[in-house]
Amino acid sequence: MKDLFNIKGNVTVITGGTGVLGRTIAEYLAMNGAKVIILGRKEDVGNQIVTEVGLELDRAGQNSGGSITFMKTDVMNQATVQKNCDDILAEYGRIDTLLNAAGGNMKGATIAPEQNFFDLDAEQFGNVLNLNLTGTVIPTQIFLHPMVKQGKGAIINFSSMAAFRPMTRVCGYAAAKAGISNFTAYMATECAKKFGEGIRVNAIAPGFFITEQNRALLTNPDGSFTQRGQDVIRQTPFGRMGNPEELCGTIHYLMSDAALFVTGTVAVVDGGFNAFAM
Repeated sequence: MKDLFNIKGNVTVITGGTGVLGRTIAEYLAMNGAKVIILGRKEDVGNQIVTEVGLELDRAGQNSGGSITFMKTDVMNQATVQKNCDDILAEYGRIDTLLNAAGGNMKGATIAPEQNFFDLDAEQFGNVLNLNLTGTVIPTQIFLHPMVKQGKGAIINFSSMAAFRPMTRVCGYAAAKAGISNFTAYMATECAKKFGEGIRVNAIAPGFFITEQNRALLTNPDGSFTQRGQDVIRQTPFGRMGNPEELCGTIHYLMSDAALFVTGTVAVVDGGFNAFAM
């Protein structure tokens, strides 16, 4: 019987791949045989990840055929992303999976407890919308082309808990992630109707994971949780933050043939956060 979860040789592009979550997912996929290309702005970090993951692949001594490379990008620049796509196609001849993990937040697009809505910086609000939402649309538009020519491909966007229920403080980020969930559903239908069932578009909505971006918001310098962190733990039935590797199984499933009849979904990986009502 065919191994539905086999991703050996799968050419996988990860935008925002230099972050904590992107790096963990990239390493896992490479260890399972995927040809991973991480795209990011931080060239030094990207090259360091490639070196470290390459050593892990060597130490594993397995014949998975997995690999990892880095390309510098700017997901807001169509010409740059197109050049990335052209270079990947020249090297591998195809693109099987796109993970849109690029995104982030900005201080001016948040509203601190001592502030109110009138303190919101409209320009930075727009910047956060662009970085997260337009920064998902542009790579999707460009990397979708070779998938359509192949007749097969998987796109996985990164949504958020904030897309389900708007959370305090993160006004811009929540609006952007809600847009990504909506865009995912739209593109699932658009692709299936116009390009056939071979193109699948889904999203993953991580719960709370400690990253460099939210570390100061959720934890104190001594490692204990801030009030915000304690609120998250109280809302999470598992009673803890997630570990980055706990996203890998869902990603693996959505990009594999095990999910051939799955499109337009937002897969929640949150320790029960979104289900908790009291």
